[in-house]
Amino acid sequence: MIGLTVRQMLYFDALAQTLHFGRAAKLAGVSQPALSAQIAEMEERLNCHLFERGGKTVRMTDEALVLQPRIERILADIRDVETTARRGRPAMEGRFRLGIIPTVAPYLLPRVLPELKKHFPGLQLELREAVTASLVEDNVSGRLDAFIAALPLDQPGLVTEELFPDRFFLAVPAGDPAFASPPVPPESPALERLMLLEEGHCLREQALAVCGNVRPVAMASYGATSLTTLLQMVAHGLGVTLVPEMAASAASVMPDLRIVPFQEPMPQRMICLAWRRNKVRQDECLELAKIIRGLDAAVLA
Repeated sequence: MIGLTVRQMLYFDALAQTLHFGRAAKLAGVSQPALSAQIAEMEERLNCHLFERGGKTVRMTDEALVLQPRIERILADIRDVETTARRGRPAMEGRFRLGIIPTVAPYLLPRVLPELKKHFPGLQLELREAVTASLVEDNVSGRLDAFIAALPLDQPGLVTEELFPDRFFLAVPAGDPAFASPPVPPESPALERLMLLEEGHCLREQALAVCGNVRPVAMASYGATSLTTLLQMVAHGLGVTLVPEMAASAASVMPDLRIVPFQEPMPQRMICLAWRRNKVRQDECLELAKIIRGLDAAVLA
């Protein structure tokens, strides 16, 4: 009997996701030596190498690539068993794994978390911040119970609840003559200086959609991974960028930065809560959506 443990499969899954022992240990919530020891024991039990270590790089072997989808299915089934066992218990109690996109997390979580703690002290919330595609994958595979992102979500099998609209503004260098008289029309030539987040961020695609009449080849992409980085670049006169309304208040206090509106009707995105199409955690997801929608609109802005 091989005797693989669920813990070993969890650590395998974390390392397969990150291809980095330090990040995998953080994702699994253990020390790096503990994770490395379990991976080594797993390899010994299977009598094969699963990961090739070369300096700071980690690569999955062919054997690991074959095992990965099977282990993901096993872990998804185990998570479904855990979730099913919760039936009959009070809603919003115990472990709940929530994902959230980076352009929402810093602005929404400080408002939502105190409300959840106040109303549901028994809730053990585990948070994961990642781009939409990663959150969809983690939810479908059972690694997340639900996630917060922007519509549309092109994934069958998901249930979505609209939370609130989030209008778009434009962050520009203070004193820039091109934006002396807002509102800004979406076809303004000045938007050719638009800076975008790196590939994979939904805000990048939303910016391209909002400014669709501007030549995309003229748009600057610096591979920035956060909105904060882009805003700093705008403040130093390197270009302009799209900023969601929920981030506008924080951005407006940055020196050398100005937040200006678009022409009406102002472009916007719809923030939603999404989860797999099953009834096991649906009541909790609906309760979470209710809490978020119940926040005062001024609090979300």
